[in-house]
Order: sequence, then C-alpha cells, then structure tokens
Amino acid sequence: MNKYTEKSNIVYLIIFLMLLALPFVTDSRTLLIMFTQIFLFAIFAMSYDILLGYTGIVSFGHAMFFGIGAYSTGIILKQYDSTIAMLLLAVIVGAIIAGIVSYIVGMLSLRLKSHFYAMLTLAFSGLFLVLAEKWRTLTFGNDGFTFSIPDPLRDRLNLYLIALILMVVIFLSLKRFTHSPVGKVLQAIRENEDRTESLGYHVLHYKVIASVVAGVLASFAGSLYVLTLRFVNTSVFAVDVTLDALLMTIIGGVGTLVGAIIGAGLIEFAHHWLTDLAKVHWIFERWIIFFGILYIVVVMFFPQGIVGTVKMWWGRKKGTQIRRQNEKDISG
Repeated sequence: MNKYTEKSNIVYLIIFLMLLALPFVTDSRTLLIMFTQIFLFAIFAMSYDILLGYTGIVSFGHAMFFGIGAYSTGIILKQYDSTIAMLLLAVIVGAIIAGIVSYIVGMLSLRLKSHFYAMLTLAFSGLFLVLAEKWRTLTFGNDGFTFSIPDPLRDRLNLYLIALILMVVIFLSLKRFTHSPVGKVLQAIRENEDRTESLGYHVLHYKVIASVVAGVLASFAGSLYVLTLRFVNTSVFAVDVTLDALLMTIIGGVGTLVGAIIGAGLIEFAHHWLTDLAKVHWIFERWIIFFGILYIVVVMFFPQGIVGTVKMWWGRKKGTQIRRQNEKDISG
C-alpha cells in the first residue's frame, strides 16, 4: 500500500465518521433527507460507473434496473405486510429480476459494439415504462401508489444510517472488485477490446458480468429510493434518471467510484439548493438550465471529471518533484 492510498483511506475514514456524526449534531430533517438521497444516488452512479468507467459500455436505459428495484419493493410492501422480512424479500426479488434482465440484455447485445447495447437498454427501459403504465391493476399506472414501510424505517435517522452504511459497503466492495483480476480485465476491455480478446479472454463473458453487477446495484438504489418517498410511479423508468447517473459519473470522474459519490453529492445539493431559490425568483424554477451550465463548466475546467483531473494534477506535481530531485542529484 503506497502513501497515496494510505492518505486516501484516512480521508475516507474521516469523511465517514463526519457523516456518521452528522445526524447527532443537527436536527435539520431537510438535511437528513438530502444526504439520504445523495447516498442512494451515489450507489446508482457507482453502478453506472462500472459500465461506463470501468468497461467502456454506454447505457441509455440504466433507469430500467433502478425502476425494477423500486417497483419490486413498492408492490411487495403494498401487497403484503410491511415487515423487515418482507422488505428484505422485496429487495432480493428486485435484485434477482434486475440480474436476469441485465443478463438477457447483455447476451443479446454485448456481442456487438457498445452503441447497440445502449439502444437495446433504451428500448427495454421503454418497454418496462409502458408495462408500468398499462398494468394498472398492479402498478396503478402513471398515478403510482403509496405503501407502508417497516416501523424502524419510519425514523429518518435509521434510514439515513442504513443508506450511509450500504453506500460505504458497496463502495468498498466495488473497489475490491475493480482491483480484482476480473476488474483488471474489464479495464483492459475498456482500453482495447480487440487486444484483450486476442490475449485469450472471453470478452462477452466479462461484459455480461459487468452488466449484471451494475444492474443489481441499480436495483438496490431503486429500492432505497422508494423507501425514502414511500411512493412509486412510472417516473423511476424515465430517461432522465439514466441521464442523472451519466451526469453524476462524468462530473465526478469516470472510472473512479469516489467520483460517482462526489458527482451525486453535487447534483443533489444543486437540485435542493435551486429548488429553495425558486421561492426567491422564478428563473430558478428552470433548474435544468443551471445543470447545463454546471456540466459545461466541469467539462471545460475538469475534462476528466473532478476526481480524474485532481489525480492528473497530482501526478504532474509528483512527476515534477521527482524530475527536480533527479536533476538535483545529477548536479550534486
């Protein structure tokens, strides 16, 4: 473990402890809700980063898996008792369905170039959207439905802590996954798919693994999302949900994981902030315009995302220090 990794781990630990202590130093319910949403969207963005950042696969329908988790949780909790056991069953059912769908979509499209996968996921996402709209006896169509959640989760503090811990566990698991032999192969596919295949790796097999992992994690994020709202409707399948994940990943830094968390934090904070400013002036109701400006600024000044650009600057600084030290040793 090098010094950079040690420092990073210390920073991560400090931030985690600060977030853990946050609910006990403030009684702001709004702040608690906002951070809970940041944590769950961070999970969603990290799942997308596995596809885009580590495997080089673009998806336009990632909201499909998010929606599967959301509806699975909502329907089971509405149809049956709102207990912890039923909640766990709902989350597992959503993850299984998302895993099966991602496997099928991956096997159908990942043999071809990535844009075929992007279009097929968009088509499947649209299919699930239509299904949720038309199967009114189960989903109540566009109107959606409310449902009860287990009593312990009615406390926003408990929901906050669960979302925080789940985000940290998934982050550490994905960090280990991306540093594993499988993760290294995924990154090799991203850099040069043909060369990776020429080395004897079954590229389709690894792409499907990335697709299934991303789909299952997106389902977890969807389940958490509807627990915070206690309501679900067809908006969870909207293309905007996928675009949010894409924006979070790119702003934070593609292929960094921690960048997805930072991107989720910035987007959600900006959304809440602009929503509050809408009460001051009508122009802030058009918050999508400000998101566009934010995206342009990040692309201009942080071409590799915030984390990616900081790493590049740090690498240049270290390289300059090493070069100066070598010159000093030679002259000495």
